[in-house]
Amino acid sequence: MPLYKEQGVVLSRVKLGEADRIVTILTQGSGKVRAVAKGIRRTKSKFGARLEPFTHVSLMIYRGRGALDTVAQAEIVSSFRPLRDDLELMTAGEAMLEAVDKVAEDHERNVRLFMLLLSGLRALELSPADPAAVAESFLLKLLSLSGFHPALTACAVCGRLNPSLFSAGQGGGVCDDCAEYGAGPVSAESLQLLQHLASSQIEHAGDVVLNGDARREARAMLYGFTEYYFERRMRSLPLLARGMS
Repeated sequence: MPLYKEQGVVLSRVKLGEADRIVTILTQGSGKVRAVAKGIRRTKSKFGARLEPFTHVSLMIYRGRGALDTVAQAEIVSSFRPLRDDLELMTAGEAMLEAVDKVAEDHERNVRLFMLLLSGLRALELSPADPAAVAESFLLKLLSLSGFHPALTACAVCGRLNPSLFSAGQGGGVCDDCAEYGAGPVSAESLQLLQHLASSQIEHAGDVVLNGDARREARAMLYGFTEYYFERRMRSLPLLARGMS
């Protein structure tokens, strides 16, 4: 089996048999890779804690004949340890990992996605005042990268400024004339908040704690929009919402 070298961020892991795990890793050059880490659950495993979620690792991997590759070697580049030691940081980070896992394609190179994930994890490692805002800024940037950026300042259909309704199916904010059945009212403050999170540098998105009615409404719009375009429920989003005051 050919051996290749990569660096990546561990997205998730599941048990396999009595001693192994399947790890899912977003790599820089090979896209999303699912690989077996043999013997990792044994006390004397050569991998130790190097393949935990969030960890940025340098890898040697055997390419498998089927869906699974095999990890031959793993060395830590950055552990992102603070994210495991703080519940708010971990919850925000898990939302990032799950979202990336949903959109990344197996063995399809996506350097921009990889760099966005690293930027998001580094922003959380700085212990921002509002970790959830960092995760929400990340989601908006991920949607944009995937071609699904919501219309926030003008109607998604006709381009009229200051839409007063929101419809995930129509692409975001819509005006009264263009709105279809199911579009709901949205405040200007909520749209402005989403636009702020979308346009902010991710390392500054959580500088100030955001809360109140506009934040709750903006969050509901964003989470619904994200699940609509990912076509999947995200288990991490209710946990992220629960942490908001």
